[in-house]
Amino acid sequence: MPDSRNLSHKAAIVGAAETDTVGVLPDRSVLQLHAESAFNALADAGLTLDDIDGVATAGVSPAQLTEYLGIMPKWIDGTAVGGGSFLIHVGHAVAAIAAGYCDTVLITHGESGRSRVGAGGFGGARQSMSGQFEAPYGVAGPPSMFSVPIARHMKVYGTTEEQLAAVSVATRQWAQQNPRAMMRDPITIEDVLSSRMIAWPLHLLNCCLVTDGGGALIVVSEERANDFPKKPVWVLGRGESSQHTNISQMWDFTEWTAAAKITGPEAFRMAGLDQSAIQHAMFYDAFSHTPIYALEALGFVGPGEGGPWFAEMNSAPGGKLPMNTNGGGLSYTHTGMYGMFAIQESVRQLRGEAPAQLDNVEVSMVHAPGGMFSATSTLILGNQ
Repeated sequence: MPDSRNLSHKAAIVGAAETDTVGVLPDRSVLQLHAESAFNALADAGLTLDDIDGVATAGVSPAQLTEYLGIMPKWIDGTAVGGGSFLIHVGHAVAAIAAGYCDTVLITHGESGRSRVGAGGFGGARQSMSGQFEAPYGVAGPPSMFSVPIARHMKVYGTTEEQLAAVSVATRQWAQQNPRAMMRDPITIEDVLSSRMIAWPLHLLNCCLVTDGGGALIVVSEERANDFPKKPVWVLGRGESSQHTNISQMWDFTEWTAAAKITGPEAFRMAGLDQSAIQHAMFYDAFSHTPIYALEALGFVGPGEGGPWFAEMNSAPGGKLPMNTNGGGLSYTHTGMYGMFAIQESVRQLRGEAPAQLDNVEVSMVHAPGGMFSATSTLILGNQ
């Protein structure tokens, strides 16, 4: 059986860019957001559409995207499992390039999460699994779904609302350093706890933003990685898995699904690293408890220790493990599938281009769920 460790450092991100702005963009459709981010990433790498022979995307089909861009690649990937899809695309691009299926992969994201221009509807059919077995019982929409497992985590481990609030406060501190962040006013624990209740224990400030925007990446082989204007960001490790669709089918409500037990160890094994090597983290924060789940599932702390760790502001500026340094989905932007923006910030930090730039960052981890904790994906990126 081939060993994934042989693919570590064999491909690199050489182009990375977001749409010109993020936030509320009622003048751009979903496909326009994909295209704008694609052209910005191409410009970042000094390439044109003629150079692209591989395409990966989610939210729209690869066929819709290639039609809109007017290209005909020889490799495509339409994996779509929610917010972590783009991390999975990066791993797939590494494998496709190593296999000789393509040379230059464009990965795009665009979503009109706020304005809904060219976006599809929400919900599933009555005959679907969720329509039959969850909707009749009042589970409707991400806040009510994501609140189910955190209630169990609180019961088992004593995680508190104040600890959840600390995640939001720390992330906002990073957003204050990012001029592009949608929410930049400072907040306190009390501000979070006094904000409007959405679905217990989630208050408004425990919940991500709802915005428009997009981003794109260009991935090439090791042999070509140093031929581009910007410093390459190497793919050191990756992991992907999925488990369920319905929140009621999580194997354990106290964990970031069993899938993270696959993606984290696999990413570390491929990279030949462990938790001590990670200097910067982008842990998906659709809600303030999701980074807590990630921290525990990936082995940085033990079960139940995530809440106290965040309460000590270890993820905030000056903390032990700088996390979500762009302001995250809680304060920067969240179009619905946030994983692309997490990768973008990791790339910026490793290039030395981030608004809240850290010193001497060489290794960064990106981790994301897809759907309601349904799928999980992990990347370890480096600049050496």
